[in-house]
Amino acid sequence: MELTDRVTVITGAASGIGAACARAFAAEGALVAVVDRNAAGAASVADEVKGIAVSCDVGDESSVNAMVREVEERLGPIDVLFNNAGIATGGDVLDVDPAIWDQQWAVNVMAHVYAIRAVLPGMLDRGEGYLLHTASMAGILTTHGNSTYATTKHAVVGLAEWMSVSYHHRGIRTSLLAPLGVRTPMLGNTDSAFAQTAAGPIKEPEEVAQYVVDAIREERFLILTDPIAQTWMDRKAGDLERWLRGMRRMQEQHFGPS
Repeated sequence: MELTDRVTVITGAASGIGAACARAFAAEGALVAVVDRNAAGAASVADEVKGIAVSCDVGDESSVNAMVREVEERLGPIDVLFNNAGIATGGDVLDVDPAIWDQQWAVNVMAHVYAIRAVLPGMLDRGEGYLLHTASMAGILTTHGNSTYATTKHAVVGLAEWMSVSYHHRGIRTSLLAPLGVRTPMLGNTDSAFAQTAAGPIKEPEEVAQYVVDAIREERFLILTDPIAQTWMDRKAGDLERWLRGMRRMQEQHFGPS
C-alpha cells in the first residue's frame, strides 16, 4: 500500500516511535491523525505534520470509539490504523499488583482489540485496510525483569498473527512491529550493560519509522529493527531448551539468582 492521501491513525504518537512514524507517514503524503492521551504533545506533532490531534485513552473502548468517529468526521474513512501506544513498568510476577496487570492489559492488548472493532467493519465494506501493531521482541522472545510487558506483548503478537491469517483474503493487511532497543524514554538508560546486551543494537525512532513505511509499501507482516533479531528468533525456534538456558544465564548475570 502506498500512503499518499491515505487517512492514517497512529496511537501513542506524541513521542518516540509514534511521533517519528507520524512524520514519516506525512512525508509520504498521508493524512495523519496523531492520537495520544498527552494532548499537548499530540497537538505539537500534529502541527508539525499538518495533521490533526485527538486525545484518547486507548485502554477505554468508549474513548477509542469516540476517537475513530472524530477522525472519520474530520479526515474521512480510516485506511491505516497503527496501534502503537504501550506502557511498561517492570516487575516480577510476585511483586506486580493485579491492578497494574489490568492497566497494562487494557493499554497493551485491549486497545488493539477496541481499535480493530471500531475500524474493521468499514475497512471490510471498502474491501481494503491496513492494521499495524507495535509489539516488541519481548513478545516473541521475552524480556528479563518485566513480567507484565513480556506477557502483554506476547498477546499482541498472537492477535496480529490471527488477524493476518483471518482477514488477509478480504483485503485487510496486517503488520507487526517487533523492535529491539529504540532510543525512547521507555527503554531508559540505553548505555546500561543490560540495554546493550539484551536490547540489541539501539536504533533511533526515525530509523524504525522508515522500516515501517517500507513494510507498508511491501505489505510485509513482520517488521524487525535489526538482523540480529532474526538470529535470536532462529536460535529459540531451533533449540528451545538451549535458548532458555542462555536466557537464564543472562537473568542471573544482570539480576542475580532468584
